[in-house]
Amino acid sequence: MSVRISAVVATRNRAGYLRKALESLANQTLSKELYEIIVADNASQDDTRQMVSEFSNIPNLHYVYEPVIGVSRARNTAWRQARGTYVAFLDDDAVARPEWLAKFLEVFATFAPEPGMIGGKCEPIWEAPKPDWLSDKMLGYLSIVHWSEAPIFLGRSKWLSVCNMAIPMDALRKAGGFREDLGRQGGRLRANPEIYLRQQIESRGLRSLYHPEIVVGHHISQARLNKKWFRERAYWQGLSDTIMRKPGRRPSHLARSGQTLAKIGWLLPRLLLAIISVSPAARFRRQCQVIEAIGYISGLWRSK
Repeated sequence: MSVRISAVVATRNRAGYLRKALESLANQTLSKELYEIIVADNASQDDTRQMVSEFSNIPNLHYVYEPVIGVSRARNTAWRQARGTYVAFLDDDAVARPEWLAKFLEVFATFAPEPGMIGGKCEPIWEAPKPDWLSDKMLGYLSIVHWSEAPIFLGRSKWLSVCNMAIPMDALRKAGGFREDLGRQGGRLRANPEIYLRQQIESRGLRSLYHPEIVVGHHISQARLNKKWFRERAYWQGLSDTIMRKPGRRPSHLARSGQTLAKIGWLLPRLLLAIISVSPAARFRRQCQVIEAIGYISGLWRSK
């Protein structure tokens, strides 16, 4: 039998989490002959390689090493070696349901015309209590996704997370894969690689689908559950949004000035709400919106 779907896991220095991800992929209901697992080790300095070797009994498990740091770079290295008709992406700190890969294949076969991207529900696995200052509206920073109880094609206001996503290989090739200046690069919390990729796929006439029965659990470490991490994440989100808006060329001084003034106009009422909001969650959410806007403005003026 030929490989129908390739499961890609990019990882860096998280062998403990990766073990759980690989265990979930090893226990899929899909016949082992129909899928492969590709681990893209992004210059890990822990025992990632040795840990992956513990799974050597799994058919079609492949380890690749990518020395250039960047999660998008690692994912591109992996999928370009994949043999599947479809490529599924799972984060190293995520755990797939047993029917995960089988459900992707079922959904691709069910919808006509075939979607160009399918994503599913990402449920949090809290490693510490959720803080009272963390609004549900901010869970997107943690790649927590749940849009509806039924499958829906997505409009612009909704997004999919690359920790639970699959794409036809042909669509992935034509779109060129992930932009490597987007996505986490070591300590830089850049975002949006899946959003830009979705735009490229949809520009070719394909649609993106959310399906709530395609489910992963996503570990939320205690290290992320502090305000400092969220402030940094907000800043990098804003900066990443400017990279999305200017691929390949630098905006004119006039264009950047106009965008800056527009963003300041958007920012001012939220700055006021960040000061006067009574609820800790609402107040901190507004603070992060302000920081995101500052990141956006910063990105406009540091662009090359």
